Amino acid sequence: QVQLVESGGGLVQAGGSLRLSCAASGTFFRINDMGWYRQAPGKQRELVATITSGGSTNYADSVKGRFTISRGNAEHTVYLQMNSLKPEDTAVYYCNAIAERYYGSPTYSYWGQGTQVTVSS
Repeated sequence: QVQLVESGGGLVQAGGSLRLSCAASGTFFRINDMGWYRQAPGKQRELVATITSGGSTNYADSVKGRFTISRGNAEHTVYLQMNSLKPEDTAVYYCNAIAERYYGSPTYSYWGQGTQVTVSS
């Protein structure tokens, strides 16, 4: 199993910045892709950004140029630097990891508990 623990959410004014962190722990063979998703009240969960084990990134159009996803030097960590925040970025942000439980196993998707980001106008 993989446990994901997020931190770094909070309240910020429009135009401000926040940095989210996510650390994976548990028993697994390898973590492949990691990413961030968000869910605003009354809306479906949506992709924010993903990063592969090789460092390739993918962003939602709504955050391109403002958010940066990266993987840390420590194993199995992922960050989301959020700049120029807008009120429409307000949501619960979830960390996601795609992991192999053992060598040659299928991959499984794991989720963190979420961290609230609120951007005031």
